[in-house]
This record gives sequence, C-alpha cells and structure tokens, in this order.
Amino acid sequence: VQLQASGGGLVQAGGSLRLSCAASGFTFDDYSIGWFRQAPGKEREGVSCISGIGDTYYADSVGGRFTMSRDSAKATVYLQMHSLKPEDTANYYCATDFEPMSPANMWNPWRWDYWGHGTQVTVSS
Repeated sequence: VQLQASGGGLVQAGGSLRLSCAASGFTFDDYSIGWFRQAPGKEREGVSCISGIGDTYYADSVGGRFTMSRDSAKATVYLQMHSLKPEDTANYYCATDFEPMSPANMWNPWRWDYWGHGTQVTVSS
C-alpha cells in the first residue's frame, strides 16, 4: 500500500490550494480515504474522509471550505481547500484502512493503518 500526498505550499489567508493523494497497492474503490493534519505541538486531527462509494465527511473546522473528491481512474483523492486561514497551517496526511470506517471512528488517527508522507500547508496572515 502506498499513498503519496502532494500539493501543499505557502498561501495567503483567504487563498486556495488543492491537495492530491495518489494511491497504489490496493483496490482503490473498496476503501475509505481520510485526510488528517498535524500542526507543531498539536495532535493529529481528522479533516475529511471519503468512502469507497463517495460519501464525504468533514470536520466542523473545515466544513463549507474544504471539498474532498476521488477519481477512480487515477486512483487519486483530492482535497480542495478554499478560504484558507492561518489556523489551517499544518502538515497534511492521507490515510487508508481495510476496515470499514464510520462517523463514529473515522476521526481517530489510530484507526487508520496506512499513511502517506505529509505535505506542508502554510497559510500566512
């Protein structure tokens, strides 16, 4: 299983970025993919999740600003981020797991077994 996150960068507050997570080594459409982020000195937190059939879930802190999608042909998920705030600054990671995810457990990083390397997002004020 490999997950490769990309698309991070430096952006001013109010700006936009699109993160990508390219997946390989497993049947992409069968499993959920999650985005998490971790800022220095803080715990890793869930940002969004998309199921194998395309249902999406968002943390309250990003709802209405972030949109997650998946492209089965490219085995890639995207996180479109708008109206970025300085508090969105973090290293962003994508993850997957072969157990079904539910709204009750998807926000717990310990529930996800496979992780990609992070991509840094920095939002300046």
